[in-house]
Amino acid sequence: MAVEKKATGKIRVTQIKSPIRRKAYQEATLIGLGLNKMHKTSELEDTPSVRGMVDTVKHLLRVETN
Repeated sequence: MAVEKKATGKIRVTQIKSPIRRKAYQEATLIGLGLNKMHKTSELEDTPSVRGMVDTVKHLLRVETN
């Protein structure tokens, strides 16, 4: 029995606010998403773990789905 892997989409996240004066875990989450400077964009797989990270810092990001 073959297990077929479902193709997941991509999401594009752009940092629109600074992590200055935020909790350390929020800054670490941004770095985990590949964002470390203002207006930097990262394209990531749309997985539950990435969605959880995005939800943690949603107030600092702009999210676009494909």
